[in-house]
Amino acid sequence: MTYATIEIAPSILAADFSKLRDEIRATEEGGANVIHVDVMDGHFVPNISIGIPVVASVRKATRLPLDVHLMIENPEQYIEEFVRAGANRVLVHQEATVHLDRALAMIREHGAEAGAVINPATPVPMLSEVLDKLETVLVMGVNPGFGGQKFIPRAIEKIRQLNQWRARDNGAFRIEVDGGVDLENIAELAQAGANTFVAGTSIFHTPDAREATRQLCRQATQALSQKV
Repeated sequence: MTYATIEIAPSILAADFSKLRDEIRATEEGGANVIHVDVMDGHFVPNISIGIPVVASVRKATRLPLDVHLMIENPEQYIEEFVRAGANRVLVHQEATVHLDRALAMIREHGAEAGAVINPATPVPMLSEVLDKLETVLVMGVNPGFGGQKFIPRAIEKIRQLNQWRARDNGAFRIEVDGGVDLENIAELAQAGANTFVAGTSIFHTPDAREATRQLCRQATQALSQKV
């Protein structure tokens, strides 16, 4: 399996929820491939965001896959409900469960793609035993919990390491990056090996979410085509 294509995944955490359907539609018209949904419980991360009912509502607002990022404790308790609500991909944090293998298996058993997430302080080798059991590895470019943070540069080396492992083992997983992604760094992230780019404020906090999405897609695609 190859992951030569680029995915732009607008994060609705940064959207205007009073006109969420319109916001999502604008990113679709700009070339978005996936809609990213951040779920926070106020325990694993110091913020509370949306839950299962909102995921179900977003599912009705778009045909794009829903990339549901569970920043919650004990994610195993809620996996089935989020998949039923419409999640196509469910991503759980390595740091949030002592049974990561089990959580990934549960996601797949319920019919969704499985993803594992690592925080800025978590080394890539923590995922070495499950890389063959997931479709996505999400590298956090910021400490999770709030949008609009500055990108932590060492995340790029994690992406390079994952890309090397993927090539070495003929791996079948996407490399996703979330946090601080913008026009200034997306080309470097793509060249390092990232395929899916979560962008919140750099899309929704601009005058034109449609054009912002289009520019991010263009930058990443051009960088990938220039990669030697």
